[in-house]
Amino acid sequence: MPRGSRAQAAGRVARDPAGRSPRAAARGRTRWSPRTRPAARPSRPARAGGRARSATRFRASSGSSVSRNWQEPRHANIVKANPRIIKRSRVEAFAALCYKRPFTVTMSKSSTIPAVRGFRDVLPEECAHWQRLEAAARDLFARYGFGEIRLPILERTELFARAVGETTDIVEKEMFSFRDRDKEETAVALRPEATASVVRAYLESGLVHRDRQARLFYAGPMFRRERPQRGRYRQFYQIGAEVLGRDDALADAELLVWLVRYFDQVGARGTRIELNSLGDAACRPAYRERLRQFGLAHLDALCGDCHRRLQRNPLRLLDCKVADCRAVIERAPVMRDSLCAACTAHFDEVRLLLDQERVPYVLNLRLVRGLDYYCRTAFEIVAEGEGLGAQNAIGGGGRYDGLVAMLGGPEVAGVGFALGLDRVAMATPAAKDAAPGPAALVLPLEPRAVAPALRLATQLRDEGLVVAVEPAGRSLKALLGVANRRRARLAVILGPDELAAGRATVRDLASSADRRQALDLGAPGAELARWVRAEVGAS
Repeated sequence: MPRGSRAQAAGRVARDPAGRSPRAAARGRTRWSPRTRPAARPSRPARAGGRARSATRFRASSGSSVSRNWQEPRHANIVKANPRIIKRSRVEAFAALCYKRPFTVTMSKSSTIPAVRGFRDVLPEECAHWQRLEAAARDLFARYGFGEIRLPILERTELFARAVGETTDIVEKEMFSFRDRDKEETAVALRPEATASVVRAYLESGLVHRDRQARLFYAGPMFRRERPQRGRYRQFYQIGAEVLGRDDALADAELLVWLVRYFDQVGARGTRIELNSLGDAACRPAYRERLRQFGLAHLDALCGDCHRRLQRNPLRLLDCKVADCRAVIERAPVMRDSLCAACTAHFDEVRLLLDQERVPYVLNLRLVRGLDYYCRTAFEIVAEGEGLGAQNAIGGGGRYDGLVAMLGGPEVAGVGFALGLDRVAMATPAAKDAAPGPAALVLPLEPRAVAPALRLATQLRDEGLVVAVEPAGRSLKALLGVANRRRARLAVILGPDELAAGRATVRDLASSADRRQALDLGAPGAELARWVRAEVGAS
């Protein structure tokens, strides 16, 4: 009998010299034998005289060996003892092995779960105010020829490190950045600002070739790990615009005119534009060196962060918020004295156009933006408002002529701005009147009336009316109380008598007057809607 047949007859499978079965060998797998399988680290130190097993040699039957440190997942025994720790899959267990941290969930049935620090909910009344601000911006953007772009919240960290600047506070301290679980462990970040994302989309989509002079606006949340306070959150909302492919002063002035018109339209209180020029690659190096020499001469009066900024990017000195440093920086040289002829001419033309359009502005020669890509025109919008405090900037922007090339595109200029919607809302008066309630609230008094109530509400809604329906099972007094709290104009009552007659009772909640048997439940929706509109108008 052949050898293979004897092995099969004995219940065994013939294996190759590496100890693999024919199927495993065909798949390229390596067999671990008990003798060569890596041993787990002991749970306690080895006794005196015993052999420590801190390192084990991984050795396959094929003869290859790799020396590695093997550690049993630290959460393995904890999971068995504590059911509140979530058991991971094998892939997640390997991740836990790498990070050496158990994945735990703290559960308490007696307490609610609060929002994460620095994050908040925007409730309906505040949302209504925000929607008015957004609607005004969208209408004005349309009149200025802007199209909307919607951007992903998550981007590669490299995008912001390259565009915003590795020495900026945003990249060094404030970004929510982490490793993705993909094969490459890509570093990704929640977007701290949108201009870099707009430029990335402009290049990636090919818009740079189809419509180089693009006019785009956006609205959405941004994320920065700043110290939370009133008016400053770790998730905040922005409305912004970018004009790409334009290097003329007209593009700068046009955006500033847009801002003034917008603030007039929404009624923002006490807004003003602060304006400066940051120069360009031709004249900024000389100013940077002057600023560095100034910082070195006053090194003892500057904070530790300023010492670091002085070595890496002296322009960031002007960003310092420490009071003692601000007193020193007020004596620092200004960029205007170092501007080249081209930057001076550009800035003078911007100011000339603003004066022509009677746009009020204030020159702030120490104004810099917190992003490294800005050049030439830079501006901030400050406003008075409850809760804004000393940090009363509600938006800002400027020119970024080198950003597109910095992100791998051609030499294309750009200018833009962003407004903090949270802070604009603080600087603008909310509607004095409460949000209007539904035109009618349908009140079924018994379970049999629920289906007719839903049918009536659907007919009225299809005709464009705002109608709500309450569930049955409560008294008429309780249901009328709900209608008053919801600020409904009319209460449509469906009880046994109304169902028998096929006509609903309508109560005017402003006058508490009933119009019994007033609404024909069998009438077409358009006729019902006309009747309700007439009653709402009369009340």
